[in-house]
Amino acid sequence: MVMAFRFKWVPFAATVLLVALGVSLGQWQDRRAAEKTATEARLQAGGAAAPLLLGAAAVPAAEAEFRRVRVTGEFVAGWPLYLENRPYKNGTGFYLLMPFRIAGSEQHVLVARGWLPRNMAQREQIAPYGTPPGTVTLEGVVRRNPGHVYQLGSAPALKPHAIVQNAGVEEVAAASGLRMQPFIIEQTAPAGAGDTGLVQDWPAPATGVDKHRGYAFQWYALAVMAALFFVVTGFRRGNNRGK
Repeated sequence: MVMAFRFKWVPFAATVLLVALGVSLGQWQDRRAAEKTATEARLQAGGAAAPLLLGAAAVPAAEAEFRRVRVTGEFVAGWPLYLENRPYKNGTGFYLLMPFRIAGSEQHVLVARGWLPRNMAQREQIAPYGTPPGTVTLEGVVRRNPGHVYQLGSAPALKPHAIVQNAGVEEVAAASGLRMQPFIIEQTAPAGAGDTGLVQDWPAPATGVDKHRGYAFQWYALAVMAALFFVVTGFRRGNNRGK
């Protein structure tokens, strides 16, 4: 039996578009997976490396991100900020941000000191915590920012003791007038006597490599199915043409 193929321009054009779309989006997801794989490698390398000693010199965020760091100085206790809607296990609460002046300089770094539970009855009541006075040495992990949540309404002006949904290094530097390193430190342990009341158990960054690989497979599968459908229906039209 001779198999006949009947070509039609409209189905062909639609198939080309679907195949191009599937391949393009599959490659984009592959690139995203590769980026996340590189991030995982940097996380592992940063955790294994000796702590970076942070001083007065500015350090690029790309160079320090995911590195463990150690820095000596003192907290600017008069400039706390509270990021709301930050969950921890089964509770919701705040991340406490506070500038930290690096010893022997006017350079500061923004420190995410830890998590505080929220008072569900009184939103603006902050759970008690302690700030160590004087010069201390703290350790933590560098992040580019403290994370971003959906902003409800317009953002209020940053000021000491403000409860806000989001705050980045540049915004805090502009509002406080302090010179800042271009990243934050997630503090991983108390910095000394008096550093109390905070949970310093930070979630690991979600990379989602497997998710991107799964999406890539789906897009490539769409491209293959579109091509197969065009071929099968073309032969079907051709074989039914003379009937």
